[in-house]
Amino acid sequence: MSLFRTKSLAAFLPGEGEPQLARTLTATNLVLLGIGAIIGAGIFVLTGTAAAQYAGPAIALSFILAGSGCLFAGLCYAEFASMIPAAGSAYTYGYATLGELIAWIIGWDLILEYLFAASTVAVGWSGYFTAFLAELGLHLPPALAGAPLDVVGTHTLVRSALCVDPATGGIAMDAVSRTAVAIGDCAAQGFTVTAGIINLPAMVLVLLLTGLLILGIQESARFNNIIVFVKVAIVLLVIGFGIKYVDTANWHPFIPANTGTFGEFGLSGVLRGAGVIFFAYIGFDAVSTAAQEAKNPQRDLPIGILGSLAICTLLYIAMALVMTGIAPYQELNVPHPVFVAIEKAGPALAWLGYLVNIGAIAGLASVVLVMLMGQPRIFYAMSRDGLLPPLFGRVHPKFQTPWVATVITGSVAALIAGLFPIGLLGELVSIGTLLAFVIVCGGILVLRRVQPDLPRPFRTPWVPVVPVLGILVCGYLMSGLPRDTWIRLLVWMGLGMVIYFGYGMRHSVLARRGGEGSSAP
Repeated sequence: MSLFRTKSLAAFLPGEGEPQLARTLTATNLVLLGIGAIIGAGIFVLTGTAAAQYAGPAIALSFILAGSGCLFAGLCYAEFASMIPAAGSAYTYGYATLGELIAWIIGWDLILEYLFAASTVAVGWSGYFTAFLAELGLHLPPALAGAPLDVVGTHTLVRSALCVDPATGGIAMDAVSRTAVAIGDCAAQGFTVTAGIINLPAMVLVLLLTGLLILGIQESARFNNIIVFVKVAIVLLVIGFGIKYVDTANWHPFIPANTGTFGEFGLSGVLRGAGVIFFAYIGFDAVSTAAQEAKNPQRDLPIGILGSLAICTLLYIAMALVMTGIAPYQELNVPHPVFVAIEKAGPALAWLGYLVNIGAIAGLASVVLVMLMGQPRIFYAMSRDGLLPPLFGRVHPKFQTPWVATVITGSVAALIAGLFPIGLLGELVSIGTLLAFVIVCGGILVLRRVQPDLPRPFRTPWVPVVPVLGILVCGYLMSGLPRDTWIRLLVWMGLGMVIYFGYGMRHSVLARRGGEGSSAP
């Protein structure tokens, strides 16, 4: 039963004399971190392709459904974050409710979300950045802007909803038909050698942001704030100016008739669209990794998690309505649907074109930053518990950041971004995130039953309905991922078990102390 010993809530914060992370983040910082993680190029790309292929103008309803699914998980995260204001996110919550072995599984799983997501989005950023330079007349050699391998026939669920074709630097295009595809529809079919040697822009971005994160969480938050203001301002410009050119005839029928295939228009299309665009929301949970650096975590963490979700949902819905109102949804099945809408409006909106590019580049950079921020704090928490070597728990004496873990995370992420194709990485990110959501929702059910009287500054409403719905929605989305992704997850978890039983279990602080809580049921 030592594998399932839980850790008392009081034991998660550093004791007297232990290295401390700097508590500098306000509720505003946390909301902006959440927005920085959620809004990537998906708002500029995925909205159009999902509307054209699945839901039509009713893609706005799909965003509401997907946002509701995230809300279930977000409400569960908010309760835990207010109760346990410590670094570690879902790993910490699992340790408090389900025991050490489950906590290890979550912590190992979160590497797929944060470290691999940082690499994946950096590759997406590189594609946009390279294309933007080309528009300015600056051309990077293909050998320095793409991975040496590509996954044949793959269009995968990517954290930012952006996919890059290394051969062209373009976005999410079918290798055979050269038409835009909905990200996440196809499984990997094999590898092919490309003209690339290394994806240098992606590596440089990761390393620069790693350096910023070492310098301090406050400095990183300020940088993120600037980026978030830029990309949200650009989104609002598109919405504000674009609404004048909306032709309501393009919204009729709002839910196009089903084509005879499940998921292609009709109500089933709205549902399928929700499943695809769900991944445009992933990232809000990164807010909870900064719990130990929040000034007033019990109050501010729920605000950061739920506030960022609400703001992003409103922006997604507004963008979806404007785009499908300006241009017929059938014309949005392209890698750049916002440009199609802008062109439909005529030369009066042509000036928005460059701004959309800037917004996408800024959006992806902030996603990479927040993902690189989250992973070292997971490592820091696991190291404090003895499940990883002490090296991962070192705090810089001046900057008060987990600098060694940040260096390791950034170095590995840069290497992955430079050498591996985006198709292989994206589905791992998706399944890892969904698994963490399922476990957090399950943890709320367990803790409400075994310790119902614990102080809860924020309480998830309508328990058990909300956590059960969170488990069902996320479990359903996991079931729709390709078999190869499940196999990779099992292999990854198998490797994690080898490390846990070979090192973590024998060095666990909790096990050496004989446990600090009751065994999880």
